[in-house]
Amino acid sequence: MARPIPLTLPVRDARAELQLRLENAPAEHAEAMLAAYEVLQGLYERGVLDLARGALGSSDTVLEIAVDAAQSPQSIRSIRNLLLLVNMLGAIDPETLGIVTRSVPQALQATARQQEPPGLWKLMTRFFWNRNMRRGLSAFAALLETLGSNLATRKGETG
Repeated sequence: MARPIPLTLPVRDARAELQLRLENAPAEHAEAMLAAYEVLQGLYERGVLDLARGALGSSDTVLEIAVDAAQSPQSIRSIRNLLLLVNMLGAIDPETLGIVTRSVPQALQATARQQEPPGLWKLMTRFFWNRNMRRGLSAFAALLETLGSNLATRKGETG
């Protein structure tokens, strides 16, 4: 009958393997370690490490100050307003908002290029006969009408 071949595996020493990797790390990663040392030196010179060490040492106090600041009525109002602005931007069609964001810089650049402000007659002719001017005024008028309607509703008035 055949006899089994004895198999003895050497015992693996994980600590020794880690120690060997640690000893070889400076040679394998010399450039990365030098770059990390430069970053650390820059943080130290600018006081960022001292600030971080102080924040860690007084983390409870820093947390209390942050919570107190967040509980102030102004902070609560700011957070609510920010959420409302985000919701408003989410409700606007991106193409329409793109038109507005491209138009504002163009209009400001055109105004900055003017040597003299336009005269009253020029403004009147643009106002009455320029189709694009009337279209913009119509959009602005619709915005004002809706704003006024919502303000009246808030105060309990009827329109």
